[in-house]
Amino acid sequence: MNPSLSGRFLLGEVAGTAAAGATKAKVIASSWTFGAILSSAVLIMWGAEAAQFFIAQGLALAILAWLQTLPEFAVEAVIAYEAGRDPASLHLVTANFTGSLRLFVGLNWPMIYFVHAFSSWRRKGARRLPEIRMGGDDPATIFFLYPALAYFSLIWWKGTLSILDGFALVAIYAAYLAVLQFLPPQELEEESDVGRIPRAIIHMRRGPRIASILSLFLSGGLILYFCAEPFLHSLKELALTLGISTFIFIQWVAPFVSEFPEKVTACYWARKAKSAPMALMNVVSSSFSQWTVLTGIIPFVYSYSAGRISTVVFDDQQRVEILLTIVQSLLGALLLSNLSFKWWEAVVLFVLWFAQFLVPTIHGQIIWVYAAWVAVEILKLVRDRKHFAVFPAFHQLFRRHVLGRS
Repeated sequence: MNPSLSGRFLLGEVAGTAAAGATKAKVIASSWTFGAILSSAVLIMWGAEAAQFFIAQGLALAILAWLQTLPEFAVEAVIAYEAGRDPASLHLVTANFTGSLRLFVGLNWPMIYFVHAFSSWRRKGARRLPEIRMGGDDPATIFFLYPALAYFSLIWWKGTLSILDGFALVAIYAAYLAVLQFLPPQELEEESDVGRIPRAIIHMRRGPRIASILSLFLSGGLILYFCAEPFLHSLKELALTLGISTFIFIQWVAPFVSEFPEKVTACYWARKAKSAPMALMNVVSSSFSQWTVLTGIIPFVYSYSAGRISTVVFDDQQRVEILLTIVQSLLGALLLSNLSFKWWEAVVLFVLWFAQFLVPTIHGQIIWVYAAWVAVEILKLVRDRKHFAVFPAFHQLFRRHVLGRS
């Protein structure tokens, strides 16, 4: 071999090895952020679990769901901020929120059912698979998914996300909270259903109890604030080390890791028949908050980073990702609109999500499958209105508690 070529080859090998070693060192050095993000979410979860006994159920569950997904909000804010400074990373803006939302409907919703069904089988030895039946404040959460999805369909159609869109999305969430505050308080769950730390806080005197809850929220929020950016960068470095696309890694791994504490809490509730609907509504409420508040903050953070009022423009691939997420969530909302969740619905939602996860190239075909199923569910509405019990149920809640009419 030519000595000069051999020298260059060896130098290249050394440089490549050094670069790989440096990347691995960065991953190891920043690995603490994974544990920190999980710790912050757990602290917030404890505070929310204790607080939920002192405010109305629907509002408590909405706040709990929002707090549990704060890590996801932080990651999305960091991505939007960096996109405002570096247009090359703009494609990552949709990766995180579309992946997170598809995880909720395709993995988290079915997971709640599977845990509930398995626990029922172990406890009762039942041969028939149970349903999760909803009532109380639940119709409000399911109902408000529809205006959120309708407005985001408009965003998909025009291919942009502007400041005005952000205001509209946040306004939908504000309307949801406004309705919930009129609903009467009711018992969330038995005290024994919460963890040891929240239960200890519940039994404190009023002053120490309030201080403890606020301390949990504050400490969790501060950890989250300081760890969100290094957490995102550690994910990127790990993706580089494993040879995985940064887009795919941020789309699936970041949401799964940041939402893990919520999965644990929801699965704990799903074990019992009484609290299984609350577990399902916990993740549905999280889905709604991400369709509205999380996506709504993107244009504000993006504009702040860019130093001027700016609009996020989606490319063709991003629009495909958004459309896939919309039709999946729409199908999920339609399936819950009869106020029950059955085994075959959970299975098919999971199978369709798992297929797109394993084979990303079939997103176009999966969209058509979702769309066809949506059409079938709409035909059911035309034939039999009882399949959409959520609408009269929400109308009754609104008329009785918001308008004050019997």
